[in-house]
This record gives sequence, structure tokens and C-alpha cells, in this order.
Amino acid sequence: MSNAKVKAYAQALFAIAQAEGAADAISNELYAVARAYESSDELRNVLGDATIPSERRLQVVEQLIGTRANRATVQIVSMIVASGQVRELPAVFDEVIALSSAGNNQDLAEVRSAVALTDDQQTRLAAALSKATGKTVNLKVVVDPSVIGGLVATVGDKVIDDTVRTRLDNLKTRI
Repeated sequence: MSNAKVKAYAQALFAIAQAEGAADAISNELYAVARAYESSDELRNVLGDATIPSERRLQVVEQLIGTRANRATVQIVSMIVASGQVRELPAVFDEVIALSSAGNNQDLAEVRSAVALTDDQQTRLAAALSKATGKTVNLKVVVDPSVIGGLVATVGDKVIDDTVRTRLDNLKTRI
């Protein structure tokens, strides 16, 4: 799917989220779905397999998020799956999230951590990233086991890598 098509899908989906009056909640749920899709080979294979009947793939969506997400979120994910555009799901949903952040005058801050962060840690981290970048941030935390310790934060094109691996590499360079 072209970049223009991704943006068009995203704008339409964001308009739906706004019409539902839950743009922030829906964009948060779409972010979680996009990260789950990216991190699970099994989910990508099932949702992207055209040999599996569309009804079955939609049942998978319903089973995974049907009771945990806003009804509009389930319908949006189902529409993407049913349209055969599931490979573009992360790109479309990331664009929806960018639109939501921009609508709130925020920059998207994606943070990768080996463990889940508490609400207090997320609040303090958002404040620290806002101070470091000079921008209000919309914090999205991804649990990434490949991050051995510490965090990797990306705000726009700025990357702040405070992982144990980077610290060790820096130490090795100094020695």
C-alpha cells in the first residue's frame, strides 16, 4: 500500500475515532494491536493468510480484543483484516496514533523497556522526556525483552538510548 493510501486510511479511521468521542482511547488500543501484530509471527500468519476464510480471521480478532477494547477499535481492526490490508496494519495504526498525538499538540514518544512500567514510572518518564525534548509527549511503552536493562526512547527522529548494552559499549570504547 502506498504512503498516500496509508495516510488516507489513517485519516478515515481517525475520523471514526473522533466521531465515537474516544480518539485517545481508540488510538491507544490500536497502538497495542499494532505492537501485538508486529511481535507475533502466529498472529501475522493467521490474520494475513488468505486461505483462511475471512469469517475465521474475524473471529480471531473478536477473541483477542473483543471484550478488552472499545467496540469501535474492534470494528476498525476487523475492517482492516477483512479488506485484505492486514500487512499494512502497523503503518496505518501508527499514522492514526500520530494524528491523535498531533491533535493533542503532542509528539509521540515510544519507549522500549524489558519490563512493564508502573503508572508512576510512566508519568515521571513522560515528564523527563518532555523536559529533554522541549515538547509535550504522548508516551507509548512497548515491553521488549531484547532490551536487557534500561530504556530506549524515540521521540520523532531523536533516540535516547539508556540501555545497559549501550552503557557497556560506551565503557568499552573509553577503555
